[in-house]
Amino acid sequence: MVKPSHTYVCQECGGISPQWSGRCAACGGWNTIVEEVSDAAGPLSGNRAARRPGKLIEVESLAADSAEIERLSTGLDELDRVVGGGMVPGSALLIGGEPGIGKSTLLLQVAARLAKEGRRALYLSGEEAIAQVRLRAKRLGVLDAPLDFAAETGLSSILRTLNQNPAPELVVIDSIQTLWSDQLESAPGTVSQVRHCAQLLVNFAKRSNAALVLVGHVTKDGQIAGPKVVEHMVDTVLYFEGDGAYQFRILRAVKNRFGPTDEIGVFEMAGDGLRQVLNPSELFLGERDSQTPGAAVFADIEGTRPLLVEFQALVAPSPLGTPRRTVVGWDSNRLAMILAVLDAHCGLGLGAHDVYLNVAGGFRISEPAADLAAAAALVSSFTNIALPNSCVYFGEVSLSGAVRPVGQVALRLKEAEKLGFTSAVLPRASDAEISATGLELETVSRLSDLTSALAGKRDAS
Repeated sequence: MVKPSHTYVCQECGGISPQWSGRCAACGGWNTIVEEVSDAAGPLSGNRAARRPGKLIEVESLAADSAEIERLSTGLDELDRVVGGGMVPGSALLIGGEPGIGKSTLLLQVAARLAKEGRRALYLSGEEAIAQVRLRAKRLGVLDAPLDFAAETGLSSILRTLNQNPAPELVVIDSIQTLWSDQLESAPGTVSQVRHCAQLLVNFAKRSNAALVLVGHVTKDGQIAGPKVVEHMVDTVLYFEGDGAYQFRILRAVKNRFGPTDEIGVFEMAGDGLRQVLNPSELFLGERDSQTPGAAVFADIEGTRPLLVEFQALVAPSPLGTPRRTVVGWDSNRLAMILAVLDAHCGLGLGAHDVYLNVAGGFRISEPAADLAAAAALVSSFTNIALPNSCVYFGEVSLSGAVRPVGQVALRLKEAEKLGFTSAVLPRASDAEISATGLELETVSRLSDLTSALAGKRDAS
C-alpha cells in the first residue's frame, strides 16, 4: 500500500517546499504555504519501473488527411468571433473575470441557446443554489430552455454524471475553484485541488468530444487564481473585462489553439442579460464635441477587428513640485515616453504641467500604433486648439521622434471611412495600402511635423 505523500505548496504561485515556512521562497508571499496530502501513487523508479513496460504507441504521418473540425456555434457572433468561429468539440475553455462582470450570465445564455437548438448542454454551478440559477434564468428570459443544470462541487459525483450516455455536447463548470476531490485532503480552491480537478475534467472533454467551459476566479492583480499550469492545460483562455461604471464588457482571447489571439468581443450589460454590440466603434466614440481641444480619434486593430476609440487629454499648469501623470485605459510607461519625446524633439515644455489622459468608454489600448493619437490629443490640449472632428490618427512614435509605420493600414482607413470620417493622419506607407481609400490623407515622418502644424494654426488664430 502506497503511503500518502505530504507536500507544502504555496497557494499564490504553486511553488513546492520540502517543509513548512512562513514565507514562500519562490514568490515571497507570507503565510501562503499549506500542507497538502495526496494519496495518489507516484511514478515508479529504479528496477521496479524497468520491469513495467509501457504500451506501444501508434504513430501517424503528419501528411495524413484529417477530418474537418465542425465547430459548435454558440448563437452569439461576438463569442464565436473570439473563440475562432465557434467552440471546438473536445476542447477546454477557461474564462476569467472580476466578480459580477457577467461570466455566469454569458455562459447561462450560451447554454440555454444550445439547449433550445436541441443540443444537450449541462450547467454545473458550485457557487449558487438551484433556486438562484432559476432566478437568473427567469431574468434572462431562458427559463423555458430544456437545459440540464445542477448545483454540485464534488468532482467524483460530477464525473459520474458526465460519463452517462449520451455525453453532453457542452459542459459549463462554474467555477473550477469551488470543486474538490476526495482523493486529496486539501481544501477546495487550493493549488493541488484546482490542478487535479482541471486535469480530470480536461481528460473527460478529450475522451467524450464535449466542449468544456471552466469559469475561473481572478486575483486582485486580474490574473486567474490557482496554478498557472491550468492555463497551459486548456485550449483557450478568455478574459472578461469591464468597468463597473460602464455597462460595456470586453471578452478578450489571450490564448487560443483553434483561432487567433488578441481577438475581442463587445457586449452590453442590460436588464435581460448581455447583448452583442455589432458596431463597437460608434459605442466607444460616443458623443463628441468638435470644439473641445484635447480629443483625438485613434483607428485601432484588435485581432482582426478595426475599432475607432477616442483619446481625451488635459494638460494644465501644475501648482505642485512634482506634476501629476494620470492615465486611464493606456500604458503609463508609454505616456511617459511620449511626454519625453514631445519635450526633447518638439520643444514643448510639459515638465511643469499636470497631464491627464483617458480612453473614452472604459476601453483599454495596448497597441503601439496609439502613440500618434495620444500625442495629438496632448498637443491639442496644450495648445488649446481643437483637432478636426472628422480626422483619425494612428502611428508608432520612436524615441528619436520618428513616426514609424504600422500594419493593416487599409483596414483602419476602411473603418474610418465607413463611419463618416473624411481625413487621416498616418505614417508614410506604401501606395498599395492607401490607394483604395477615399479619405484625405496626411502623412508625417516625425512627430515634430504634427506639432508644427498645430502651432501654425495657433499663430494664425
